Amino acid sequence: MRRTLALAALLAAFAPAAAGLAEEPFYKDKLALDLSAPLPGPDGSAPSPAKDLSLSDAEIGTLKAGGHKAALLWHGGGDWVNAVTAGAKARFAELGIEVVATADAQYDPAKQANDIETAMALQPDVILTLILDPVQGAAALKPAVAKGVTTVLLSNPVQGFTAGKDYVGIVTDDIAGMGTAAAGLMNDALGGKGAVGFIYHDAKYFITNGRDNAFRATLEQKYPGLVIVDAKGFTAEPQTFDLASAMIQQHPEIKGIYVAWDVAAEGVVEALRAAGRTDVKVVTHDLGATNGLDMAKGGSMYGTVADQPYEIGRAMATLAGYGLLKKPAPAFNTVGLVAVTKANLAQGWEGSLHRPLPDAVADALK
Repeated sequence: MRRTLALAALLAAFAPAAAGLAEEPFYKDKLALDLSAPLPGPDGSAPSPAKDLSLSDAEIGTLKAGGHKAALLWHGGGDWVNAVTAGAKARFAELGIEVVATADAQYDPAKQANDIETAMALQPDVILTLILDPVQGAAALKPAVAKGVTTVLLSNPVQGFTAGKDYVGIVTDDIAGMGTAAAGLMNDALGGKGAVGFIYHDAKYFITNGRDNAFRATLEQKYPGLVIVDAKGFTAEPQTFDLASAMIQQHPEIKGIYVAWDVAAEGVVEALRAAGRTDVKVVTHDLGATNGLDMAKGGSMYGTVADQPYEIGRAMATLAGYGLLKKPAPAFNTVGLVAVTKANLAQGWEGSLHRPLPDAVADALK
């Protein structure tokens, strides 16, 4: 009995500290980020709506007569990249431009450099790409630019490259808008109060850095009841299982975890499942079948902020037309977004990826 009383007294003594864990922020200083203004492009250009890009019938006729070829040299794969590819191919078909190469660098800058070199043997007139490393990518792209290949970038800048000279323009998300919307989803998931884990992309990467920072800043500025109690960075998607496992072990008070993008979030959902933590909700960016299925089943994946990758692909192909025609183009072009939860999963999927839900996900929603 004496031991029981002593243990009870010890637990009581530590109870205030344990209860306060959820209120102890990981970051001691708030992120200084102005959320009232749109995020400019990497060169300071104001964002321009991608939907405003257009080519006249006469310009399209000129492009069709050109016999141009294009290479789509991506950073990775998955549902999102497939949608970008589908949008680009559809628009190129309208412009009479043949796609002669596609590649998936598997998030490896060295492989991406090799992909560019391999594609150049096919003598493309156009390259669409998302460059993984701004320095290594610049070295890989310079020979193509020197040969006059029209280059359009997805999301990330290339060190030393100038819009309108070395590349036509960039197409990407509403970066700050996506981070802010993800914070709103987290607020909804946790009912406005709770401890949050923050798993961010720990690399110099314009789009993910911008979204991650906007999420954090929105929580700090708009949702004081949500507190980031732990933050861990990753550079490779497979790392997130171990990071999430450690995070919930070190901070069992966590009720929500933000992850930089969909495929990286798969490891977090798996870690929560392995730990039996059905009480923790996950918020991320982009759409994928694995997390879509978990969301449809009411699992850990609460919501995601999806952009419009199909429209990104179409806009990139249109910008390529601008470049081939020597037509001045906006340097920084953005597409819209939609916050997706189980309630609007089917509509969000079709609106973002431009195709119906996978059968397994659709069945889980019934």
